Amino acid sequence: MGAEITGTAGGGRWERVRYIWHLSRRNPLFLIGMGVVGLLVASALFAPYITPYPEDATYGIHFADKLQPPTWRHPFGTDALGRDQFTRVVFGSRLSIQIGLAVVGLSLVFGIPLGLVAGFWGGWIDEVIMRVSDMFLAFPSLLLPMTIAAALGASVANAMLALAVSWFPWYVRLIRAQVLTVREELYVEAALSMGVRRWVILKRHILPNTIAPVIIQASMDMGYTILAAASLSFIGVGAQPPSVEWGLMITTARAYFLDYWWTVTFPGLAIFISVLAFNLVGDGLRDILDPRIRD
Repeated sequence: MGAEITGTAGGGRWERVRYIWHLSRRNPLFLIGMGVVGLLVASALFAPYITPYPEDATYGIHFADKLQPPTWRHPFGTDALGRDQFTRVVFGSRLSIQIGLAVVGLSLVFGIPLGLVAGFWGGWIDEVIMRVSDMFLAFPSLLLPMTIAAALGASVANAMLALAVSWFPWYVRLIRAQVLTVREELYVEAALSMGVRRWVILKRHILPNTIAPVIIQASMDMGYTILAAASLSFIGVGAQPPSVEWGLMITTARAYFLDYWWTVTFPGLAIFISVLAFNLVGDGLRDILDPRIRD
């Protein structure tokens, strides 16, 4: 009997995997986005092994090779210190992905519980949480993290904290809106009438039925946080030398990019491709997880 149940459960999981793969194949842009994201993650993990000059990621200086155009030896050219641009772009994916994961992770850690509490309990708790969130949302999207990062001091850690502070209210509003809909369902009312604890209802019934939009938004925000982190580095309040970050690479090359186009082109393309890939993944996940928009 136990073996039969296990087999049935395993078969059910396999059927769900096959169904997700079927939906994924219908969206080639989603597969392309997943492929690019996988390539970014692989390049971040194996950067020391796939780059020709790993020492150029930090302190390598070769004045004899400075500002060379793209060649077979240096596919992306070299910068003002003679460092290989391809190596630095690949190593830059490490920090960019770390920033994206940290910012989105912190935003979820604070945003999901606050949104659940605000939407489920309502009343004065909802008012307090939402008015505090509105205070953060009242600032322009880049002004608040720029101010916080400048006040705390220019560093990657402070930039990640500043971005998370400005990002989490969006998740509060998103999860609250989902909870307001789900809490009116009959199964939630039945659980309440049976005396089930509110925290148990939130964990077992409401959260699983509200998490899909959050996953979609988080996948898209990975790209946006990479772009925002690059913007902070560009204006001088994000990553600092000798860190390797795409926005920092652009700001150090802005004095001479008109004559040496490759110094900003390839870091800029890395940012563009990363943001586009995560957006394609987010759109694909929306098609998979939201049954209302399937054909």
